[in-house]
Amino acid sequence: MSHGGARSGAGRKPGVSTRMNEEARKKAAEGGLMPLDYMLAILRDEDLPQESRMDAAKAAAPYVHAKLASVEHKGDGGGPMVLEIIRFADKAS
Repeated sequence: MSHGGARSGAGRKPGVSTRMNEEARKKAAEGGLMPLDYMLAILRDEDLPQESRMDAAKAAAPYVHAKLASVEHKGDGGGPMVLEIIRFADKAS
């Protein structure tokens, strides 16, 4: 008896999570104001305290701006990168 590995028919079917997310978005939109819209309204309301507006900005940022991924650069064979800096003399002078 073997354990692990791929099995036919196992796992989530393609498109299921996307379809569920879309249904949840539609239901939320039917209820009126969406959470992101609410946070942006607070952010833009200049009559509210700065602290409230800053909290709304922090909460809304991940939905509006992509988070940059960190990338680790490696050299040949996974070791450290070796950089060779070559300087050229200015021949014009």
